[in-house]
Amino acid sequence: MIRVLFYLIIILAGALLSPLIVGNKGYVYISFLGWQLETSVIFAIVAMILFYGVLQLVEWVVVSLLRVVLSSRYLPQRWRRKAARKHTLVGALAMAEENWPAAERAMRKGAEQGELPVLNYLAAARAAQYQLKTEERDEYLEKAAELPLAFEAVTAARTRYLLRSGDENAARAELDKLQPTPKSKTPLLKLARDVYQAQHDWAALRTILPALLKRQFIDEQQYLQLNNAACTAQLQQAGAQDLAQLNRCWAGFSRQEKAQDTVLAAYAEQLHVLDQHDEAIKLLSKPVKHDADDAVFNAIVNIISADDSSLLKLLQSIEVKCENRIAYQRCMAKVYEQLREPQRQLAALQKLAAQDPSPSNYLALARAHEQLAQQQQAADAYRAAAQAL
Repeated sequence: MIRVLFYLIIILAGALLSPLIVGNKGYVYISFLGWQLETSVIFAIVAMILFYGVLQLVEWVVVSLLRVVLSSRYLPQRWRRKAARKHTLVGALAMAEENWPAAERAMRKGAEQGELPVLNYLAAARAAQYQLKTEERDEYLEKAAELPLAFEAVTAARTRYLLRSGDENAARAELDKLQPTPKSKTPLLKLARDVYQAQHDWAALRTILPALLKRQFIDEQQYLQLNNAACTAQLQQAGAQDLAQLNRCWAGFSRQEKAQDTVLAAYAEQLHVLDQHDEAIKLLSKPVKHDADDAVFNAIVNIISADDSSLLKLLQSIEVKCENRIAYQRCMAKVYEQLREPQRQLAALQKLAAQDPSPSNYLALARAHEQLAQQQQAADAYRAAAQAL
């Protein structure tokens, strides 16, 4: 309703003003280089409007012609890019289906005119890796490395593929190009951890474990397991050389690492191997007084002798506290076997078999019964061992 009223007002205004406009046309006079033009104002305004319309029409025609010419010139390139996008999509779907031959073929074709060829080459390399086509894989990685900003990604991928192929030394050489440090990105630290573990480079592994823990890539329990395993392996490597190297390795550990029973037990075992028996027994006696780890009892089995009466008394003093611990009962069974005390060995084996009914424990129990000429009990133990298989 308001719109109709507005139009009505415009029509009435035009009807009222039209006689005034017709009666006062005015005129426009233009003189330029001998040319003279005289016309009314209304005609001049209409002519200017028409001229502007024609100018816009000419501009549209010219732009359309240029667009057609340029598009026809670059049309083959557009077709190739469209085909590249299609090949990339087909390759991605094939990789999702784990159809590696089709994925490799499609990604290779998509990289030729693709918008991001480095992604196509990396995907093709991955597909070739799954097919164990190492030459093609390396070729794709080399092509990807030629592209800008692809060095780190290509080097990391090559490192990972070499590690999966079992070539740890080549993988380490590639990893060193990236120079991993505790401040590196988490994926690089994870890759470095795998390479260091494969190479048994425990010192390098221990340098990045705190960073992995800080970034919550591993929890506290995993950190302790990995760090203790690394420290233990370092002690074994150092002990294989000489006592001085072993003590130097031990001195390089932190106070917290030295307090770990697993690390302490490994150090004591290496001391025993290097004829430092008394020092090893002294070290193992400290955690036994408290709540020792299973690794301590396992180390005692390999170290204790009949002359270590003080350690034996210490082990016997915690019998009630450790009565339900499998590692303790196994330790005591081995200790009494070395001390040639069959009755006490049998008691320990009976507790061990009750807590851990494995075939090996039942077999040890059966041999202990035979040693004491208890044939019926031995037969029962053998029968239990067969049933536990």
